[in-house]
Amino acid sequence: MAVFINPYTDYGFKKLFGEERNKHLLISFLNDLLGGEEEVMDLTFQNTEHLPDGGVKQRKAVFDIYCTNAKGEHFIVELQKAKQNYFKDRTVFYSTFPIQQQAKKGEWDFKLKAVYCIGILDFVFSDHKDLKDVIHTVQLKNQHNQVFYAVRRFGKLTFIYVEMPHFDKTLEQLNNHCDRWLYFIKNLATLEEIPELFRDDIIYKGFEVARITALNKKERSSYENSLKEYRDLYSVMKTAKQEGLDEGIIIGKTEGKAEGKAEGIESVAITMINAGMPDEQISTPTKLSVGEVAVLRAKFSVQNSHR
Repeated sequence: MAVFINPYTDYGFKKLFGEERNKHLLISFLNDLLGGEEEVMDLTFQNTEHLPDGGVKQRKAVFDIYCTNAKGEHFIVELQKAKQNYFKDRTVFYSTFPIQQQAKKGEWDFKLKAVYCIGILDFVFSDHKDLKDVIHTVQLKNQHNQVFYAVRRFGKLTFIYVEMPHFDKTLEQLNNHCDRWLYFIKNLATLEEIPELFRDDIIYKGFEVARITALNKKERSSYENSLKEYRDLYSVMKTAKQEGLDEGIIIGKTEGKAEGKAEGIESVAITMINAGMPDEQISTPTKLSVGEVAVLRAKFSVQNSHR
């Protein structure tokens, strides 16, 4: 039995960082991501479900965590477990909601408060495979690499992506408090006791919140359901990738022809499409271009619609 909840589950993440009584944990984590500056003194949790001004028929956004600080600055914090098509576009889309929300009726000079979109990613999203950065800070800049309408050292619109697969530091290698938070998130579900390093740290309270034995019956049930969903997603993705690749290899060897190899690759791609994997992730093992995967996805959808 695990000792602590898994922070990659929806329930676990919101339990640690999305509850009013635990907001001191989120404040500490955000300040570390922002470079250790005390930018966030207090937080107010906001409604996580948002509709555009056009009405209920338009696309809405549902955030994992949405809050504002004492300065009126906006923070969207998302946990992303699997890679999706157009993930970057999605985060840009999400950022438009707190921007539009600041519009005022009547006379208004268009002054905006800063918006921060923060993604904790359980996958590698960078297009540059040779880069192993854990934290990516993305801002609007001009041709001279100067931040567009800067507020302190950040712009008014900032995206911070944390690629957790690239964080592999041991306890002895943790250099700063942000490292401690990332170690906590990455290893919490597998730890059996609280490391001595965290004894006098605010993160120690995070360990106490995360103890499964501290959950009441209702919370335990909610967590177990969330954990099942997380494990099912992981299992489906892993199985689809392995079965698809194995099937492609078998077909290719059996046919021993170019068409056999092509059929095997197509079988791999269809298996991965059926598992809900994004085009970019299918492209790598199959050696198909993203465009070719998209064509195959459309063809597969049409075939299913006629069954």
